[in-house]
Amino acid sequence: MRNVIFPSVVCCAAAGAAGSQQGSGSAASQQIVRAGTQLSAAGPDEYFTGRVRIDPVWPSSETINTSGANVTFEPGARSAWHTHPAGQRLVVLSGVGLTQEWGKPVETIRPGDVVWCPPRVKHWHGAAPGTAMTHLAVTGSIDGKNVNWMEKGSDEQYGAR
Repeated sequence: MRNVIFPSVVCCAAAGAAGSQQGSGSAASQQIVRAGTQLSAAGPDEYFTGRVRIDPVWPSSETINTSGANVTFEPGARSAWHTHPAGQRLVVLSGVGLTQEWGKPVETIRPGDVVWCPPRVKHWHGAAPGTAMTHLAVTGSIDGKNVNWMEKGSDEQYGAR
């Protein structure tokens, strides 16, 4: 297992200054990160199969210990097996996706579905073979880490429904 910060946290570094001011005393005020001001990033080939785009939404901060990113998987694209030290929620926004917990069947997920990935539970998620899928990933952090990447899943595991 490798401890690697999910790419959304790295991409969100520019917004960190806005997030760090939250709750910092009576001078704190709302912060707005304008749409289009954070750069999209490609999901690294080391952790994803197929084309994946990560659009940061917010970074983890000292006051809110979760990061958020919209992750778009092209048809057939998926993550490697991984765990989250503090868990993760996925809110499917569009398309049709697949997810699997180690040792359990592949599940189909659709817009409006919310997936809870408990801490340290090995799983993967991605798009169905014929359609793209976008989900909002809300990921907790412990000691600055929010994901432990593992091996890529095989085509047989992906297709086992």
